[in-house]
Amino acid sequence: MRPVKLMGILNVTPDSFSDGGKYFGRDQALKHAEKLISEGADIIDVGGESSKAGSRPIPVQEEIKRIIPVISEIKKRFKVAVSVDTYKKDVAESAVNEGAEIINDITGLSYEGGIMAEFAAEKRLKTIIMHMKGMPENMQLNPCYEDVVREISEFFAERIRFVVSKGIKKENIIIDPGIGFGKTLEHNLTILRNLSAFLEFKVPLMVGPSRKSFIGDILNADVSQRLEGTLAASVYAAMQGVSYIRIHDVGEVKKALDVLLAITGNV
Repeated sequence: MRPVKLMGILNVTPDSFSDGGKYFGRDQALKHAEKLISEGADIIDVGGESSKAGSRPIPVQEEIKRIIPVISEIKKRFKVAVSVDTYKKDVAESAVNEGAEIINDITGLSYEGGIMAEFAAEKRLKTIIMHMKGMPENMQLNPCYEDVVREISEFFAERIRFVVSKGIKKENIIIDPGIGFGKTLEHNLTILRNLSAFLEFKVPLMVGPSRKSFIGDILNADVSQRLEGTLAASVYAAMQGVSYIRIHDVGEVKKALDVLLAITGNV
């Protein structure tokens, strides 16, 4: 088993499901970024628009206003990779101009006909293709699948073909099945049980189970009480071969994974 890279979540938003408003100011955001880095984050994922269920898009200029001062200062102060959590090409371009190296696109580079793919190819950026059924404002309105693993696999096959046709190198692609994005509790559990199915694409696999509602459903716990469930899901995902875990609680997850690596003899 190889070490898993940790993507620390930095939501520069007033309304994200777990920490909305806590890091909305630049100084608070930078302090939290420093904490995530000190705890072992390999990547800081900066987002300016909430993607929680029921949330609506914000204007491009507002999203840029929220994240650009934070990304700029992170790149000045710290030696860490930065990902921009956006599906809007203009936002991504502004972030990349400030030093972001990775695009984390919840629409799988399908928004506005896939113009993000052309931009990512031109800049040779690492690009995360995530699966989501619908958009955040409607994704949890009775999501249905005949076979959730097969349908997500078909989505990845089509998306990988598309982005490669636009010039993105396969070695720059990361895929994410989108835990909690247009999925029920059982869908999320089925995805986790079958993560190995997505390894067939021969690209790195990322998951983001952090503090998600499926953990709350299992434990009858609100968002502040989901650490133990997040640890369990993260360790299980690492055992299934994921390369990246997107996480709020970087320090705790890193410790759990360090023990896992010691047990498996790969440290």
